[in-house]
Amino acid sequence: MSNPIQNRYEFVLLFDVENGNPNGDPDAGNLPRIDPETSHGLVTDVCLKRKIRNYVEIVKGGVDGYRIYVKEGAVLNEQHMEAYRNLGMEPNTEEKRLPKNPEDAKKVVSFMCQNFYDVRAFGAVMTTEVNCGQVRGPVQLGFARSIDPIVPQEVTITRVAITSTKDVDKKEHEMGRKHIVPYALYRVEGYVSACLAANTQFSEDDLELLWEALERMFEHDRSASRGKMASRRLIIFKHDSKLGNAPAHKLFEAVTVNRKDQTKPPRQYGDYEVIVDKSAVPSSVTILERI
Repeated sequence: MSNPIQNRYEFVLLFDVENGNPNGDPDAGNLPRIDPETSHGLVTDVCLKRKIRNYVEIVKGGVDGYRIYVKEGAVLNEQHMEAYRNLGMEPNTEEKRLPKNPEDAKKVVSFMCQNFYDVRAFGAVMTTEVNCGQVRGPVQLGFARSIDPIVPQEVTITRVAITSTKDVDKKEHEMGRKHIVPYALYRVEGYVSACLAANTQFSEDDLELLWEALERMFEHDRSASRGKMASRRLIIFKHDSKLGNAPAHKLFEAVTVNRKDQTKPPRQYGDYEVIVDKSAVPSSVTILERI
């Protein structure tokens, strides 16, 4: 892996959904997440990180340095024990603490960063019975929010297969429901800190993999429930320094998304216009448009 990144970054990702549920809310019968005051759709940062993790796992196949810490079927304590075994240490499971020797504690945390991409990128709280510490990651995402309010639809579906034998003579099919958003364009904003990257050794190679994941993660996350989803624009702001050369919110304000025709609801990406005001961005910040 290459050296830790030396520049601060912010980015704006635009992605859309057509006839699907981008992120169901388990507290609302799996309806698409929504802001109740504005009716704008929401997609959580956790949902998007899951897709990034899945993409990295597909592309890297679990090779050294690119394993995934938070994944389906993973037992966290067992992954923590691996760190101690590789370092020839025994964890303090009674007090649930890191080794008392600061250097040994640092080695445990460093092992997790070196071996797991998502720990290196997003950080992790690894203070279970087998304590591997806490790491604050350089890559952070906000919630995605739809550009316009959404109107989720409940679609009734039927199934010809019957659940139990006692119902065979009573009915020919069973009913069900699925929730969809006819169309919505979502915007999410993110941050990459070079200062925090030094702590986890998040490298230029890791950063390139992040951009690649944001571009392609929906291509490997297909399901009937999510409909057609795609990354549409990835606009990156690269600062000339570690600390940065402009406030993040000012850079985000340079990217505006407008609906072309306000008289009809949007139904495709072409119904929107994306404007990047380059004059509002200082010369010490470079704009990179990956999509």
